[in-house]
Amino acid sequence: MIGYLTPNYPLVAAFRSLPPTRTRAKRSIPSIFKMAPQLSDYFREGDYLAIKGDLDRPISGLAMDSRRVMPGNLFFALPGRRTDGNSFIDEAIQRGAVAIVAEKIPSGTATRVTYLAVADARRALAQVAQRFFNFPDKALDLIGVTGTNGKTTVTSLIKHLLSTPVQRVGLIGTIHYDLGARVVPSYRTTPESLELFGLLAQMRDAGCRQAAMEVSSHGIDQQRVLGMNFGVAVFTNLTRDHLDYHKTMEAYFEVKARLFNGGAGAAPRAVAINLDDAYGRKLAAATPPHVKVVTFGESPAATVRAENVRLNFRNTQLRLVWPEGALELESPFIGSYNVSNLLAAFAACYALGRDPSVIALRLRSFAGVPGRMERIEEGQPYNVLVDYAHTDDALRNALGMLRAVTPGRLFVVFGCGGNRDRSKRALMTGAAQEVADFVWATADNPRAEALGQIFADMKGGVTAPDKITFVEDRRRALSLALDAAREGDCLLIAGKGHETYQEFADTIVPFDDRSVVRELIAIKKIKSV
Repeated sequence: MIGYLTPNYPLVAAFRSLPPTRTRAKRSIPSIFKMAPQLSDYFREGDYLAIKGDLDRPISGLAMDSRRVMPGNLFFALPGRRTDGNSFIDEAIQRGAVAIVAEKIPSGTATRVTYLAVADARRALAQVAQRFFNFPDKALDLIGVTGTNGKTTVTSLIKHLLSTPVQRVGLIGTIHYDLGARVVPSYRTTPESLELFGLLAQMRDAGCRQAAMEVSSHGIDQQRVLGMNFGVAVFTNLTRDHLDYHKTMEAYFEVKARLFNGGAGAAPRAVAINLDDAYGRKLAAATPPHVKVVTFGESPAATVRAENVRLNFRNTQLRLVWPEGALELESPFIGSYNVSNLLAAFAACYALGRDPSVIALRLRSFAGVPGRMERIEEGQPYNVLVDYAHTDDALRNALGMLRAVTPGRLFVVFGCGGNRDRSKRALMTGAAQEVADFVWATADNPRAEALGQIFADMKGGVTAPDKITFVEDRRRALSLALDAAREGDCLLIAGKGHETYQEFADTIVPFDDRSVVRELIAIKKIKSV
């Protein structure tokens, strides 16, 4: 859990001081054990299939990574796509685990350890973690945002809309985790259930009363949000992504729909759904009748809608309409898809019961999200924007928006990640060439895949060979694109957004598109003098 959750060190130390023994000889038991949680506090009848050992024993905490087990921990041996947690049971016990939860009890067992066999280890982890942290999701108005694109922008905007000088609002997302009392870097969009409930508990204890959370399809499918009580669930859109995992769009949609229909636990109290998206309309029609439905979009049928939208390069102007009122709005957001993001955040707060007139006014002061259509201003005569677009649909939308407001030429630098869905690479190249005047294709995060293979897949989408060049080094590609830009032109740097690293097979190196571009512009200015 990389240090985000603080163990009960006195209790851990108390377990460490107990000598291992196979007997029940009398020994001095530290008084701290009288207040320690018991296994029996977290397992109810029917939660397990078999048990070997005693449920009435204290534990010091929960762990799902054998390398992070501390004395007295309850260890969950989770099945995985690459490794099986059962292979690490012995290591967990050596590090001090006193109880093991797995989908089968191993043949060789230690007499001083309690073993519980469960039907689904991930489900058991979610249930026990929720109980261990005393249901922090019930103490928060929790807003879960899911969809292919827009999750980070929408959750960040929701946090902005709900925050006041005296009220903290938590955030769990791709860029960072805001826990109320502190902000820590994000390492996964939707963490495992143990980490999630721990993070929510920190928010609750820091005085947060609301929290916005990105919910990925992997997070739903792998039961990381199982049983979580959402006040509002938000659906932004569904486009081609993660098909290496979900295989088909229908399977992808089915996973997303679980957050809305109770398939991931209790159904939310309310939902906010994009009516401009075909899958959103399907989802709205299938929402359980007892759930409040707020739709959003530019459709006249939407509960919350945008009218008379005027797009330009600096901001967006529109008329925001809701059932009780309307407001003329000028937002620093640019692009039609950001209009949808704005509507999603407003609809979520409206569904939560917040005063829409107050929320609408706060939309004007939102400064944006790092790496989401972030403008780089270093005095250059052309425009440079950095965006996280990493699907063909997101790239096409971003370029289409910029084309509409760019007087000169439109350039793009992008790449495709390694060890990910290969079928979308040609589609992304096609989307880039469809809209941009020239394309520099380069490395994104190659990971363990050969860049030559990634480029070969990307070349399947080339439609105008004279308007694209492949450059292995990302910094070199950025430099070439900046050299080509002239006054009135626009350069979009897509794919990595807020990321500050580049991931290769055996290493991660520092690389921030925004910092590199600023550095290159400064160097080119000096050379031109």
